[in-house]
Amino acid sequence: MNRMCKVFFQNLFGTKQNPFIRTGIICLILLGSLSIADYQVPMKPSILYLMVSTFTAGVMWQGLSSETCAAHMQHMLMLPFAGREFVFSYIAAVGLYTFLTKTAVLLALVLAVSVWSWAELLGSVLCAVNAILMTAAIFSWKQKWPGGVFWSAAVLAVLFSCWEKPWFLPLLLCNSILAVLSLRSADGYAFYLQGRKSKMARGRKRYWLWMYFLRYLGSHKNYLANTVILWCMACVFPFFIRQTASWSMIPLGFAILSLNTPICILLSCDRALERAVRFLPNQEKGFCVPYCAFIFLCNLSADGIFLCSLQIQLGGVTAQMIAVAIFFALQSAIFSVLLEWFCPIRDWKLESDLWHHPRKYLVPATMLLLAFAVGTMPMLQFLLLCLLAAELAGLFIYCGRC
Repeated sequence: MNRMCKVFFQNLFGTKQNPFIRTGIICLILLGSLSIADYQVPMKPSILYLMVSTFTAGVMWQGLSSETCAAHMQHMLMLPFAGREFVFSYIAAVGLYTFLTKTAVLLALVLAVSVWSWAELLGSVLCAVNAILMTAAIFSWKQKWPGGVFWSAAVLAVLFSCWEKPWFLPLLLCNSILAVLSLRSADGYAFYLQGRKSKMARGRKRYWLWMYFLRYLGSHKNYLANTVILWCMACVFPFFIRQTASWSMIPLGFAILSLNTPICILLSCDRALERAVRFLPNQEKGFCVPYCAFIFLCNLSADGIFLCSLQIQLGGVTAQMIAVAIFFALQSAIFSVLLEWFCPIRDWKLESDLWHHPRKYLVPATMLLLAFAVGTMPMLQFLLLCLLAAELAGLFIYCGRC
């Protein structure tokens, strides 16, 4: 078992354990900087336990569903193995990777800004371990989703309502043992998923890249879910504008609706696609321009819902607001494509590393700063409209020359 654990650990952590060292440095920086700031946020242990459990379970599920793990698993399953040894080695590797690189950062952040005790820290660690084992057990059940949903709901109810009871921690420990017993009957094939390969549309169709973008969204349901959440936010955001009676918040709404970061890392998350695109000639036009248009339309759809909801609830939507919405949608798309083309994210092991990478939020942060500037200095809107006209003219000229 030690040899098999070593193989899985080297695949995730590398031979020099760089992810673990990098996460340790980040945790120390967070603890040191926030402790010096002396900023305290009151937090109930139930909220802490729920936060740690749901976050760890989500990241663990992403790790088990990772295409990188699926590819590595395919090679491992070609060798003879003992079922239980294989399963527990794999769960130990992915679980430790989840805890040490993701949950540890969350704990460092929460513990630095809240008052806590050693009992709460022990409970948080036990919640994380329980979430890792439960997620692995439910993942191995494949099609038995109702049982997994019921089990998860029961554990969440216990975390929320029974955290003060003296039998809370022993109950979590018993639940973890139950998950281990469930994993004893699983085999390695229960954790193997066929990797989704990026298949470029073939033939001489004019819109083959758009077909690829749509198929890509269809095969990544979480990306669609993120888009739907932004659409819901676009419907609700005018309510807060009505409460504050501040029209200067409208540019801020456009900036927030540009937070659809999953669609902005298409090259980073698909290494085979990036190699293919960079190998082919003239891809600045052939790929980057349609990709920019795709992100622009996704952003513009959320902005359009926001403006419609604003018109229904408050009225007063002007052509200038529509132009500002177009500017934020286009600017976010251009920045995202440029960042993805010149600075792709390559130092990731699992897709969860990519989805939580800080580089994803550079463009939304820039849009937020620009929105604050426009909200406080309305004269900047004229400059933005001029810049929008120049960018549109430049894009048309560039596409015509390419």
